[in-house]
Amino acid sequence: MTGKQLTKQGGIRRTSLLDAAESVLIARGNADASLRAVAAEAGMRVGHLQHYFPTRAELIKAVLERALDRSLERLAGMAEAVRADPGEAVAVLLAEQEDPQLVRLFAEVWALAARDEDIATVVREFYRKYVGHVEAFVREGRPEWPAESCRSRAEAFVALVEGAALMRSGVAGFRSEATDAQILDAAVRLLQG
Repeated sequence: MTGKQLTKQGGIRRTSLLDAAESVLIARGNADASLRAVAAEAGMRVGHLQHYFPTRAELIKAVLERALDRSLERLAGMAEAVRADPGEAVAVLLAEQEDPQLVRLFAEVWALAARDEDIATVVREFYRKYVGHVEAFVREGRPEWPAESCRSRAEAFVALVEGAALMRSGVAGFRSEATDAQILDAAVRLLQG
């Protein structure tokens, strides 16, 4: 339904379908996230689902965009906290990774992006925005640093925090207070120098 205005009821149905698709992806993974499974989870027929999302790729892309938008909103909402105490802001980002459903959703999305160029494009755009937010923060705090340095620090920060998601999720089994302290210290040094 890209480009079309939805009625209030249509918006509610679309949200319900996205909720159902997210639930199926988290519970069953990408392989079992068929249109039929999502429609069943939402309690509607496949034809109704296809009115909003004609293809599986469009549905998955919409789920991803919504999840990524929520993450960017949280990041933007933390701007003042980051300025006041970068360590606290990093701790908040790491705490988000304690939500196993969010980690599972992103793991499924990363796997999808590895195989689907449309999904990969959405993921790249998210990380471009994410790095841009971090870069602006670094530049604000260290205006004397060259732009290239601010950008590379922002990219390293995002790589560190995103990599920590896998390590801290239990998938890799490396979660500890000592490791968290090292991640926090490295992340703050990237932001502040």
